[in-house]
Amino acid sequence: MNGYSRRLFLQLSGVATVGTLIRPHSAHAEDDPFALLRRRWRDVTAGSGFDAAAEPYRTRLAELGTAAAGYRDTMAPAGASLWPDLAFPSFTATPARLRTMARAYALPGTGLTGDAGLAAAVAAGVDHYRRRVYAAGADPAGNWWNWQIGVPRKLLDAAVLIGPHLADRQSRALGDAVDHFLPECRLNDYSGTSTGANRVDLCTVTLLRAVLGSDPAKAALAVSALSPVFPYVSEGDGIYRDGSFVQHTSVPYQGGYGAVMLSGLATLLAVLHGSRWEVTDPDRQIVFDTVERSFAPFVHDGFCMDLVSGRGIGREPYGDHRRGREIASSILLLGDAASATERARWQGLVKGWALRDTCRPMLGAAERSDLGFHARLAAVLDDDAIPAADEPAGHRLLAMSARAVHRRPGWCAGLSMASHRIGHYEHGNGENLRGWHTGSGMLYWWGEGHGDQYSDSFWATVDPYRLPGTTVSTRRLADGAGEEWGDTCPPGRWVGGATDGTYATVGQHLNGFESTMEAFKSWFFLDDAVVCLGAAITGEDGVPVETVVDNRRTDAFLTVDDRAGWAHLEGHGGYVVPCARLRTLREERTGGPEPVTRSYVTLWLDHGVDPGSAGYVYLLLPGASLARTRARAADPGWARVLANTARQQGVRVPSLGITAVNFWNDGAAGGLAASAPCAVLVRERGDGTATLTVSDPRRDLDGLTVTWDRPVTEVLRGHPLLTGATTGAKLTLAFGRLSDRGGSSKTVTVRLG
Repeated sequence: MNGYSRRLFLQLSGVATVGTLIRPHSAHAEDDPFALLRRRWRDVTAGSGFDAAAEPYRTRLAELGTAAAGYRDTMAPAGASLWPDLAFPSFTATPARLRTMARAYALPGTGLTGDAGLAAAVAAGVDHYRRRVYAAGADPAGNWWNWQIGVPRKLLDAAVLIGPHLADRQSRALGDAVDHFLPECRLNDYSGTSTGANRVDLCTVTLLRAVLGSDPAKAALAVSALSPVFPYVSEGDGIYRDGSFVQHTSVPYQGGYGAVMLSGLATLLAVLHGSRWEVTDPDRQIVFDTVERSFAPFVHDGFCMDLVSGRGIGREPYGDHRRGREIASSILLLGDAASATERARWQGLVKGWALRDTCRPMLGAAERSDLGFHARLAAVLDDDAIPAADEPAGHRLLAMSARAVHRRPGWCAGLSMASHRIGHYEHGNGENLRGWHTGSGMLYWWGEGHGDQYSDSFWATVDPYRLPGTTVSTRRLADGAGEEWGDTCPPGRWVGGATDGTYATVGQHLNGFESTMEAFKSWFFLDDAVVCLGAAITGEDGVPVETVVDNRRTDAFLTVDDRAGWAHLEGHGGYVVPCARLRTLREERTGGPEPVTRSYVTLWLDHGVDPGSAGYVYLLLPGASLARTRARAADPGWARVLANTARQQGVRVPSLGITAVNFWNDGAAGGLAASAPCAVLVRERGDGTATLTVSDPRRDLDGLTVTWDRPVTEVLRGHPLLTGATTGAKLTLAFGRLSDRGGSSKTVTVRLG
């Protein structure tokens, strides 16, 4: 640092001498409740639990010190900047550099640990930015988030880490600025942009503001204002009973705002633990429950599926793996506040993810981004007493967010739909401008060794009109078509299905995005296949309508037998497409801000221009060999289509004892009859029993009667909503009001005659 810069820092910060040591605590420091919070904040957010002299921490801490020294030495406060290369307002980068410097001061082994000159530089920088940009009375132009969350979080973080090196005058001025942009009344009303993850962030900023000013009342407000986040919601933003998490009113968001909420709550619970402001709200158990109900279903082999990541899906290559690490980090931290049983399960869960993420190894990535997480994860991986959890086989259907996840040994699939309450896609802040059709029945799937299928620049290079599984009008759309922030909900209400936890029937009454196209789509999720049906596909846009069987980012060898109705993609899986011509395309596609090129194999069905009533049937066989694909195509009775119309879509799979029908209207198909629109899944077991699972995807039924034309001797296990049952030559089940149950599945077990 040159002499001029050093004198400027000392003048702005009020520090008398460069050699001044960190101010010692007073004799009454142990009585200061905020001393505990400052220490906890440093340990939880900057990092702790590691030996600073051991690798990889020694190297990473030294790198942190080098970066901080570089920022210190190049800082040149001016009217329009703090660093010459970062012109104001620089909402993200400038506060982030100040926080990096503060962490180098606070953490051991950086070479700048406790360095008063560095702390003075941070104090000077914070105060300069506060005077020039984040000043009380300034106009908060642009995105509200920068002024109420992004900037104050980083500035307060840096201020807390350097402690007394921020002079009283500077501290008061920063506090006044935060109070101006984030007044306490912002936390009075749980609505608008003060819900869900945003509310947790606002409470975090309020707590840091309390720590800065040693203000007990603000600390109490930060904690009490968290309470509306915990309870289940039935609409809008928040956590739903079925595990859904929604932000921006209509966007499933476990991978974005949900992860932020989980991280923020884990941090606050850890920082406040043992203090007079410890979070004791009994509804906090709901947050603990979300680990396995809301987040784990969407983490596969260490990455978080894009179908719950809103507009952030295309921000960076391998962003899904980064989101998975962030969720894993939060889960391990949250475990400190949970029960011993929960903590043990979660550690096994994260250990399994870390061991299976071979595309972007979790431990190595944590070393470069979060030393505290690295230390916690390393301890779990090194502990032989913690067994790594396997991927759980089964099906999770989250009706309230129009999402489904199906896991079987060796493969996993995720389904993204849109409904009258869930948008087709979200764009905003210039992001995800071509995600138009991600809610049109996009079917993601991963086989063994394909954890990067949608990670490696997929969104930058894929044809946005040909996303796998979707049925779309090929009408050209403008970038960022439709309203921002997920306000792109179609009118269709029948979206959801029924699952017994192993298999599922899922359907979507699809209204095309900004088109006249309409379709009825169903997916039947089985052991080694997904049976896909489409019916009553219509359109009047003057362009072709297509159903995209798949679009794989690969240059693998493709074999197609049009006569036998199948195709096989080497190393990926097979497709059985009877009674339709499968179109194929192999192409190189280039895209992205720094252009990259990726190979694609696309398979689709062309329904023609303005179809009047088109349909399709195909089987997706993840991981299937060429021989198994050929054999399945030669066995048309393996999955028998019972109906494929605008009234019902259904299949029977005799080898699995499954009969499943999506009733778009009342009617009958395959021995099943329903008095109203619903989904029904029947599973006959080999022990003389069967289960019937029903749901009300439209969420509007006061009552429902389902009849199965099969001899049944007795009902072994009912359901609270089962109001009547008649057995004998056939089974009739009467259900009460289903509309209040959030589209969830209800299962009845019977003994067959």
